Amino acid sequence: MLRFDYQSASSFLPEGAIDRLRPKAEEAHRTLVEKTGAGNDFLGWRDLLRNPNDALLGDVVSTAEEIREKADVLLCIGIGGSYLGAKAVIQALKPYFPADGATRPAPEILFAGHHMSGAYLRELLAYLEGKSVYVNVISKSGTTLEPALAFRFVRQWLEKTYDDADKRIIVTTDPSKGALNQLHHERGYKKYVIPPDIGGRFSVLTPVGLLPIAVAGIDIRSLFYGAVAQCDALSGVDQNLAIDYALVRNALLEQGYSVELLSVFEPRLFDIGGWWQQLFGESEGKENKGLYPDAVQYSTDLHSLGQYVQQGKRMLLETFLMVENDQGDLSVPDAGGDLDGLAYLAGKSMSMINRKAYEGTAKAHSDGGVPVTTLWLDRITPSTIGECLYFFEHAVGVSGYMLGVNPFDQPGVEAYKKEMFRLLGRP
Repeated sequence: MLRFDYQSASSFLPEGAIDRLRPKAEEAHRTLVEKTGAGNDFLGWRDLLRNPNDALLGDVVSTAEEIREKADVLLCIGIGGSYLGAKAVIQALKPYFPADGATRPAPEILFAGHHMSGAYLRELLAYLEGKSVYVNVISKSGTTLEPALAFRFVRQWLEKTYDDADKRIIVTTDPSKGALNQLHHERGYKKYVIPPDIGGRFSVLTPVGLLPIAVAGIDIRSLFYGAVAQCDALSGVDQNLAIDYALVRNALLEQGYSVELLSVFEPRLFDIGGWWQQLFGESEGKENKGLYPDAVQYSTDLHSLGQYVQQGKRMLLETFLMVENDQGDLSVPDAGGDLDGLAYLAGKSMSMINRKAYEGTAKAHSDGGVPVTTLWLDRITPSTIGECLYFFEHAVGVSGYMLGVNPFDQPGVEAYKKEMFRLLGRP
């Protein structure tokens, strides 16, 4: 069960602001769930949760088990929503370090096609030598420059290295169109479909994200059904945490705040921030509107950005993503003296210390003029991460409609491509 606390942030708002905006937020929610707003043909990310396809989940699990048996590495080729969700979930749920005594370690999940570094590709291909490698290339069109370039290199390497290269390639693509479909028909690659009514940044709970997540050894059924439970919980307007979140951040935007930080104290949650950045940046950043999203990891970034957050330009609001039980029950040992000045912490758990660091940071930032909200997870499990993913997806739909934009398109991302292709001499 998620919990959202915005009491501190509300003190930065004029009296009655929340009550004034709540009808607008509730109407935006109804626009989302009733499919009456702009971009309503891209709401398949809700439909797949309301009508779960257990056969597809089973097929993904089966494919993942085969890869886990045979591969040392699964290389995922994709950019944006084609890799950010999977990377975030895997980082959140895999152990920090492999467990001792594992009969066979889980395949390493690597990523390519998310930038155009030639040095990275050269070193990647060298690293893959001598390993059993499977590849999942993820692209609706199959012609997006970054993943298409990477796949060209990787495909040639696979075909030179393995006699069964075609059986080691899985494509996740459009139901019928695009270059990867042509290769699927010609070479017999295993194929998964990116539903045409789901945009990339909402695709983590489709095979786009589920296959690499399953290969990493994570229970995708629990992940998926955690999201299903949250979808059900957010179906109405009463006690709807996503409405509250959308409402508060839009109210603060009206007051001149322009940047939202998603701040974590548990390092494994940091890549959720990377996924969240794309989700909110692409959904809201249009028509000169929206909050600029940025993610930070504390306490690390308190020693780099903390000064700015505390006393820089007062344009920031901050959402903490926190865990009630972070399993950090390691207790500080008694060192028999106080040379390091930490005797007062002896016997206290790392969880308690981290919790007090959050409480102190939240109060200091609030006192310094930063509105603070906190989203709480019970624990970090596949189910709670699924809840968290859907919470943010629902919230960005509500928030986008409150802004008066289409939360499900991204017309601005084509501008750089046009200039880049012109400079490259593309016909």
